[in-house]
Amino acid sequence: MLLLRSSMFCVAAVALFGAANATAASLGVSGDAATLAAPAPSAPAASTAGSDVLRICAAKNQPPLSMEDGSGLENKIGVALADAMKRKVEFVWSERPAIYLVRDYLDKNLCDVVVGLDTGDPRVATSKPYYRTGYVFVTRADRALDVKAWSDPRLRKVGHIVVAFGSPGEVLLKDMGQYEDNMAYLYSLVNFRSARNQYTQIDPSRMVGEIVNGSADIAVGFAPDVARYVKASSSPLRMSLIEDTAAKSNGEKVPQHFNQSVAVRRDDKALLAAVDTALVAARPKIEEILVAEGVPLLPVGQ
Repeated sequence: MLLLRSSMFCVAAVALFGAANATAASLGVSGDAATLAAPAPSAPAASTAGSDVLRICAAKNQPPLSMEDGSGLENKIGVALADAMKRKVEFVWSERPAIYLVRDYLDKNLCDVVVGLDTGDPRVATSKPYYRTGYVFVTRADRALDVKAWSDPRLRKVGHIVVAFGSPGEVLLKDMGQYEDNMAYLYSLVNFRSARNQYTQIDPSRMVGEIVNGSADIAVGFAPDVARYVKASSSPLRMSLIEDTAAKSNGEKVPQHFNQSVAVRRDDKALLAAVDTALVAARPKIEEILVAEGVPLLPVGQ
């Protein structure tokens, strides 16, 4: 969203801690391709570019992107990458949110790749992008709210709008002068925990649930974070990819579409080259995973 990551993680926490965001049945993890491991010792490790194991940094409980049972979107993509590299997967699990993976795991050589960072993140070396998507508006299908752009005048007339803290949606709501009207409601969704000095975020499933139960009119989420819940909803929902035309009142562009990459340590050029080669071979499987998840895809680099 923004500065370091297009997924739903708080920018204030990123700035404060210097941490990274990772953020994900026939497509599930199975067999030898998924050896789920506890975090390795903190001793430095050499590059795994020539190894038969791919150590993937991952959060244990960051649905729908990463979960200890391997069912997360980025877990599945990691397995597809390892298969294309002809390596066994070793998930190095973190108890903390994925926002901390680069600082606490990748930079300490406890693992070797993070799946699902923005292409060009300056704290890591990123692969060539393997997919592109963006933020979406989620609304009830039975309402005439087929909003596709932040310039739509209907956004100024609706009730509650759910946005992630630190996201482009929050930036634009503030610029439109509508954040104050939504702030108490948004903080009620996280039990009024402050987002100022700690990682605080609205659960993606809660965002979608607020639309289903009618507590909010529109939810704004990064597509990989919300697509699973939109698809599984018992009430018909509409998910519209937001046009990449959003700008603040001063003309400053607020991006809505983002390329996603695999990250390695900045000096691990051999592993980066191996990842780039494998992503070409893994592309059909990765696209299959994304389509099954319901993530809308854009041409890479558009």
